[in-house]
Amino acid sequence: MSQFDFFDPIADELQKVESQLSENVDSELTLLNDAAVHLIHAGGKRLRPAFALLAARFYRKDLSDIIPMAVALELIHLATLVHDDVIDNSSTRRGAQTVKAAWGNRVSIYAGNYIFARALALVASYQRSDVVDVLAQASMKICEGEIFQMLSCYNVHLGLKNYLRRIERKTALLISVSCELGAMLSNAPVKEIRALKKYGYYLGMAFQITDDILDFVADEHTLGKPTGSDIRQGVITLPALYALWHDPRREELARLLASPQACASQAEHIINLVIESDGIDYAYYASQHFARQAQRQLEVLPDVIAREELAKITDFVLDRDY
Repeated sequence: MSQFDFFDPIADELQKVESQLSENVDSELTLLNDAAVHLIHAGGKRLRPAFALLAARFYRKDLSDIIPMAVALELIHLATLVHDDVIDNSSTRRGAQTVKAAWGNRVSIYAGNYIFARALALVASYQRSDVVDVLAQASMKICEGEIFQMLSCYNVHLGLKNYLRRIERKTALLISVSCELGAMLSNAPVKEIRALKKYGYYLGMAFQITDDILDFVADEHTLGKPTGSDIRQGVITLPALYALWHDPRREELARLLASPQACASQAEHIINLVIESDGIDYAYYASQHFARQAQRQLEVLPDVIAREELAKITDFVLDRDY
């Protein structure tokens, strides 16, 4: 089963989100418009809008009021990707040329800022300070996460706590917020808003660890970018951390991972060292731990179709074969 099958109950709403993404970054300035819509046209999983819509589906059938928020969440995510590609000097994403590669750094920064501003305009239309506060806090933490990652590149002495904090802000936080806001805008009970928020957090952690595993073992077609991109950029993820702790060749690995030149020129060798260390298996068990935690949050939620779909997503993560 594909993860996209989980979103069948909200397929019509996701189509509306898709059509509104480009509409909401439309600019009279052709250069800005072309750059802003480029990544949207490259496609994507649209996880954040989907989670907001599924969370709302627990409490309402008509999701038309949630669609602007769903669009805003995806725009915020896209804005961070545009900026990330500048920072990482990335040339491809989702199998397509990045905005940075096509238009350069300056246009990319302005395009990312413009997309984020359009998202804020959508959020403001709800006229709810509590919703704005949730997104403002999340946006600040996401920025902190990028700084954490930048400062930790090529640093082989940082541990598990640093890694978890990085992936929390990189991925888990916005998925958590998506679930939380879908419930908030549907006036869900406080206890259930909290459960959905935690569900999104734990699932987001599981998803990011999965992505970090795939960066070692998947092919470029699956990833939409070169395998080993993290290693080449000096980003030390959980599989590599395990190898640094436990592999007999950890001293060699530490020397390689601490060197920007080695990470660029010997990435394949580093990847093989990590794979042979059982780091992939360790990361897999960690992703399973977070997926099970997400599963537990569903126990306090209403027994409706949306809960079944969220449960299937956690089962997908738990059953995944690398």
